[in-house]
Amino acid sequence: MASNLSIEFAGIKFPNPFVLAPAPCTDNAEMVARAFDAGWGGAVLKTTSVESEVVELVYPMLAGLDFEGRRVVGLENIDLISERHIDRVEQDVRDLKRAYPDRVVGASIMGARKEHWQELAARLEAAGADFIECSFSCPHGMPERGMGSTIGQDAQLTERTARWVKEAAGRVPVVIKLTPLVADIVHIAKAVKRSGADAICAINTVKCLIGVDLDTFVPYPQVGGKSTYGGYSGAAIKPIALRCVAEIAKGVDLPITATGGVCTWRDAVEFLICGASTVQICTEVMKRGFGIINELVDGLSGYLERKGFSSPRELVGLALPNIVEHSQLPRGLAPMSHIDRDLCVQCHTCYVACRDGAYQAITIDDEGYPVVDPDVCRGCGMCAEVCPQESCITIAAR
Repeated sequence: MASNLSIEFAGIKFPNPFVLAPAPCTDNAEMVARAFDAGWGGAVLKTTSVESEVVELVYPMLAGLDFEGRRVVGLENIDLISERHIDRVEQDVRDLKRAYPDRVVGASIMGARKEHWQELAARLEAAGADFIECSFSCPHGMPERGMGSTIGQDAQLTERTARWVKEAAGRVPVVIKLTPLVADIVHIAKAVKRSGADAICAINTVKCLIGVDLDTFVPYPQVGGKSTYGGYSGAAIKPIALRCVAEIAKGVDLPITATGGVCTWRDAVEFLICGASTVQICTEVMKRGFGIINELVDGLSGYLERKGFSSPRELVGLALPNIVEHSQLPRGLAPMSHIDRDLCVQCHTCYVACRDGAYQAITIDDEGYPVVDPDVCRGCGMCAEVCPQESCITIAAR
């Protein structure tokens, strides 16, 4: 059995690829210690700043998006960086490295000026942080001060600021956290490469407005009758994060730690085969607790064993050769839908979807079963996607 889940990222050995992202889950050493006791391979402490930076949080700061009976498929937050400044985070790093020398402790920073970035990096390196993660990516609150995604949306600012941190960090790796709120994330990743930084974290939350109260006309979360745009996280943003990770992995030769929508071991494997070396998790931990690490570790270990891999390192990038430009996709395959009558529950969902959203290739026979017309079906796949019965509809050769 593939019991060894250790993996290297930016020259650092992690006991397993599962890392807590900088967030409320990592806002003090006591919380991170509990996570390490549960089995997490690493943690990035919540983003900190110099003592002179004023951080004023508002409450409530969270609003969830529910969908078809499932709670919080997406989560908006209007949280800011930590209220705990560098002096307290330094001590957290020292305490955690003393108690858990085999676990990876990263520290996330954000500054307003060159001297702030460099002071933060130097002090956290001296405290014993294994790597420095720089947030160029927060989409709300901090950009109003010229921080956060204001930097990560500009290649010149990204390169300049990353170089400042790299100059000050000395021996520890510098990881730059990027925002998906750009036209071309590879363009920004190349600026990270030019700066001399060691790795990339992708992605941060996606700027959003999660919903509006139809009676008061105030968006969520509501703070004294007002609201603002926030950062969207959770399962709903995984496709965006996965695309960004794959694009960066194909375009830039730097290690990647992935974050954004990782909820299960399957999600983690997808990010690994799209080019990441580790995965960072926040929202799912906030929902279900540190104990999900057992499912993640067991699931990944079992997958490696079934596939004949000895290490998660062997997974990294396996999907990349199969991601091509649209013009390079095979033409002329002409597949079609196949419906297994033994599995069909006659819900007619496929019929409606095909009739009103595809090629009108499905009819209902006298017994109430859907029937595919091979002369009309193009094999678009819509019927298979909406079918509630797993494996009932497949898209295959005619």
